[in-house]
Amino acid sequence: MPTEILMPALSPTMEEGTLAKWLVKEGDTVSSGDLLAEIETDKATMEFEAVDEGVIGKIMVAEGTEGVKVNAVIAVLLMDGESADDIGAASAPKAAASSNAAPADAPKAEEPAKGYGRDGDAAQGDKAPVKDGNRVFASPLARRIAADKGLDLSGIQGSGPKGRIVKADVENATAQPKAAASAAPAAKADAPAAAKGAAMASGPSTEQVIKMYDGRPFEEVKLDGMRKTIAARLTEAKQSVPHFYLRRDIVLDDLMKFRAQLNKQLEGRGVKLSVNDFIIKACALALQQVPEANAVWAGDRTLKFTKSDVAVAVAIEGGLFTPVLKDAEMKSLSALSSEMKDLATRARDRKLAPHEYQGGSFAISNLGMFGIDNFDAIINPPHSAILAVGAGAKKPIVGKDGELAVGTVMSVTLSVDHRVIDGALGANLLNAIKDNLENPMTMLA
Repeated sequence: MPTEILMPALSPTMEEGTLAKWLVKEGDTVSSGDLLAEIETDKATMEFEAVDEGVIGKIMVAEGTEGVKVNAVIAVLLMDGESADDIGAASAPKAAASSNAAPADAPKAEEPAKGYGRDGDAAQGDKAPVKDGNRVFASPLARRIAADKGLDLSGIQGSGPKGRIVKADVENATAQPKAAASAAPAAKADAPAAAKGAAMASGPSTEQVIKMYDGRPFEEVKLDGMRKTIAARLTEAKQSVPHFYLRRDIVLDDLMKFRAQLNKQLEGRGVKLSVNDFIIKACALALQQVPEANAVWAGDRTLKFTKSDVAVAVAIEGGLFTPVLKDAEMKSLSALSSEMKDLATRARDRKLAPHEYQGGSFAISNLGMFGIDNFDAIINPPHSAILAVGAGAKKPIVGKDGELAVGTVMSVTLSVDHRVIDGALGANLLNAIKDNLENPMTMLA
């Protein structure tokens, strides 16, 4: 029977997306790896590839459709010997755009739809074979042929993208006894949706708020996927993560002089270091100097890291990204500067790949360029801390010899997850950041 192509989950937080553009049309022949569509997630616009070969028999969701649920049928793929007549009523769209109610013909939870799902594999509900504790990925057609031939997919080496088993692999394999099913239960798919629903439902309802402003002129602004995700995740973070806050003033005069000297020497290479580049480096080194703080909360344990992966908040139209600079403690200031500029540019164009904004244990949010003196940032789970950076301003300070002087002072606030980092440990981390910034030459040692 025809294979249903499902709306993929292209980011960890994606529950629905916009089918921005079809790159194929009905009747087109496609092979594994061919681009099928451009899909707008809550974070970016990404390309969706075919994982099997066949003919596009029917497109079920028109391009430009918003609110298409993950695992909803978006197209039907015909294999050899199949025709459009084989596409029955069962292939009606499983999710209508911008609808909160489940369609009547949506697959039941205990009978998940089969087809292209997360990572281009079968839908999450499928019972996937396991090899050495890891899930075996295979295309829907490969699964069907394997079932017909009595093949155990865990014993077949895949030749498709990322080792996925495709049609040719199972056609060339010989029948063998099937191993006992040992797939681990999948994580509950409705957890993010439940958290999102709880977050969005807090406070007065939409109707109640609109009624409060009856008679006053206003414009309703529709929330896109990114803004919905930000609202849900940060509401959940503020409610569930036990934040506490540590504040320090950092004197930047030595850093500003050192930065000016370096920038003069780097002019010929077209490199211009920002204060933010020094802050990234200082935080990365501090995580090495206080390694117990380089950890994240993981439910019933913490994960402690040996490398410093530092996320930096980048404001874009309608939201923000937090691209991650991996191994930041190992990189030079000029390398960090170049990488940060590239990540920020692609973040604003929504061209970041998921692996570029996932992970990290620590984040930086800098509003100093907007003239903000100080603020408290919300931790973005699973990070255990985030440094809120204010503007450097001329203020009276007490010099090393006790004399009064005028210095450039920057106020910072470290928001900390108390489940991972206690007060003294957080203080040690913030002191290490302060020492690195006030003694910038030591960061090059």
